[in-house]
Amino acid sequence: MNASSASSTGVTNELAALHARVREILETDPHNTSRNHPIRKLEGVKPGEGQYRLRLGRFRFRYDIVGKEVWLFYCGLRREDTYR
Repeated sequence: MNASSASSTGVTNELAALHARVREILETDPHNTSRNHPIRKLEGVKPGEGQYRLRLGRFRFRYDIVGKEVWLFYCGLRREDTYR
C-alpha cells in the first residue's frame, strides 16, 4: 500500500464513522432549530446548489431542504478549494 492509498483509506474510514451522526442530524434537525449543530444557511447560494452547510470534523456537507426531504449535494474534506 502506498502513501496515497493509505491516506484515502483513512479518509474513507473517518467519513464512514461520521455517517450515522450526519444522518441523525439531517433526519431530525436539518434547519438547526435547536441550535445544537454546526449548521449554517449559506448566503447567496441558490436552491439546488447546497444552501446549507453542516460542519463535522474535517468534513463539510452541503445540502438543500426541499419540503420534508434533505438533498445532499456535497461531502468532502475542508480545503482551500472546497467551495470554489
